[in-house]
Amino acid sequence: MSQKNETLSLFLAIIITVGLIFGGLWFLMERWAQLNGTVSKASGNSNTGNPINQFVNNNRCNVPNLPEGTFNYGGSTTWAPIRKDVDSVLERLCPQFTLRYTQPPSVQAGSGTGIRMLIDNQLAFSQSSRSVKAEENTEAKQKEFSLKEIPVAIDGIAIAVNHNLNIPGLTVAQLKDIYTGKITNWQQVGGPNLPITVYSRSKEAGGTVEFFVENVLNKENFATNISYIGTTTEAVRKVAMNTGAIYYASASEIVPQCTVKSLPLGRISGQFVPPYQEPFIPQSECPSKRNQLNNKLFRSGDYAITRNLFVIVKQNGQRDQQAGEAYANWLLTPQGQELIEKAGFVRIK
Repeated sequence: MSQKNETLSLFLAIIITVGLIFGGLWFLMERWAQLNGTVSKASGNSNTGNPINQFVNNNRCNVPNLPEGTFNYGGSTTWAPIRKDVDSVLERLCPQFTLRYTQPPSVQAGSGTGIRMLIDNQLAFSQSSRSVKAEENTEAKQKEFSLKEIPVAIDGIAIAVNHNLNIPGLTVAQLKDIYTGKITNWQQVGGPNLPITVYSRSKEAGGTVEFFVENVLNKENFATNISYIGTTTEAVRKVAMNTGAIYYASASEIVPQCTVKSLPLGRISGQFVPPYQEPFIPQSECPSKRNQLNNKLFRSGDYAITRNLFVIVKQNGQRDQQAGEAYANWLLTPQGQELIEKAGFVRIK
């Protein structure tokens, strides 16, 4: 019996030894794979829960013609989510390319002031929520360069109203009449007998207001009953407190809000298209759920008020032009477009 026990013990020792050897080899192979960026499916990946971190960690700086250095840029306040969630990724991928957001010294930030600073050589390139005006290009040419606009995303204008306002939607013509003073009571557009409190930022505030005046009001003046406010944050707070209030802003700023609701719009009466994906998420379910942009209808143009977001490039054959074009081209890559969509806008390609 003792000989059989010794044989069994020896056999078990051999099995354990072989297991330890193979276990050690497996550990070393896994560790090597991790260090070389090829982690096996069995070992998992700590970045899978954060696609932006995974995107940064698994990519190198591969942006053609990207110059080294620090570049001033700025402009539209609509671009704030892109500056926060998209531009930061580019800088982490390409640390040799530094972007420095530069505000105007004495006026409000916006598309117009960004283009103004670009013409005055205070910015390398600018971000705009409207096209370049003819007079701006004329002024740039007087300084021996031109301005090129590169569309990189689609945005829409959303209309914010109070949750307690019972109205199915507005036509663009009715919206124009509200802001030019022809309609002053919600009863005139099928709503309750309630005076309309109309909010807007000032004409000097930026590209969104300029776009609204040009494309919705057809360049007519605001009514004298308009209440001007400084920021969209302030306006949303006021609309939430006033059942008869109305305000407009970038759809990415309005649609996900909990305290106000965005109103469907139509080109003709009775055919209203919502800026949010249906079904509408009620206030009672927010913020655990939030309404999302109706990307498909923004891209198709079925939603009534959409616009492009532009990178404005100074065409002077110098490093500023190189920086602006490389930045815009990166935003148009599949990775850049995906990040733009995560920031709350609609990809353009």
